[in-house]
Amino acid sequence: MKILVTGASGFVGGAFVKRFAGHGDLEIHGVGRRRLDVPGYSALDLSEPFDVAFAPDAVIHAAARASPWGTRSEFVRQNVDATRNVIAFCERSGRPRLVYVSSSAVFYRNEDQLGLTEDSPIGPRFVNTYAASKFAGEQLVRGYSGSWIIVRPRAVFGPGDTVVFPRILRAARAGRLPLFKRAGAPVRSDLIYIDTLADYLLAAARSSRSGAVNLTNGEPVELQPFLLEVFARLGIPAPARTADPRLALGLAAAVEAYYRVFRLTDEPPITRFGVSAFAYSKTFDVSKMLAAFGPPSVSVRQGVEAFIAGLREPAA
Repeated sequence: MKILVTGASGFVGGAFVKRFAGHGDLEIHGVGRRRLDVPGYSALDLSEPFDVAFAPDAVIHAAARASPWGTRSEFVRQNVDATRNVIAFCERSGRPRLVYVSSSAVFYRNEDQLGLTEDSPIGPRFVNTYAASKFAGEQLVRGYSGSWIIVRPRAVFGPGDTVVFPRILRAARAGRLPLFKRAGAPVRSDLIYIDTLADYLLAAARSSRSGAVNLTNGEPVELQPFLLEVFARLGIPAPARTADPRLALGLAAAVEAYYRVFRLTDEPPITRFGVSAFAYSKTFDVSKMLAAFGPPSVSVRQGVEAFIAGLREPAA
């Protein structure tokens, strides 16, 4: 099977290529924005029309601007225009199966959301521009004339992560991460380990199923105790202060407004998306995933152990 992987210089696409490179029944070609001196790879800007001298049986479109912060034009160019160009490439290249890596963020609201299914409401308002752009990509994929599937992973973590844990660890080390104090049940969150996601992406490429499928490890964790354990094992002091989620959201909104008014390009130290991720539960019903692709290949606990071991290894 010949598979083209977009975003191969990034976290998800790169992990897929690394996990399956050299498998005898697979031929993989990666594309990404960064220049890499490796075989089977092309440096391309997907926001412009492109071509590749590779005729895939499947395309795993994992390239994206996966960030809680950025301008609307950046998200449109890197997530919407890029998806449109990937679809155009597929239409010209024999209509290979298309696996679109969307995001569970398309569902998010600033409230607890438990047992979300593929049919849970989406939009018309989104928690941020990233979520809106990923859903816009989904709408484009639904118009593709070939075989397609949309997958929505939740909170991907593991070695090579550039989105979820690095932000958390930086904030914790700098003493900027509070514990959120709220009424009611503790915050619970689904996660998915990167190798589990890579295995599901291959299964999605090989399947004939269409529509959308939510992907998690199917093991919701109590978020604050989970993070405190990770901090303790890495020698990071536990957060010493608490915060009210509503006040934190208000502060984040003010900081974001300041950054926009003065056109600051760095990511703000606090964003509404970041606060919401810690302050509200997000869990998913993954019955559809289990029926289509089977159980996760790597448990959350195994994933955490591998991730912590990787963080403890000295830099080369």
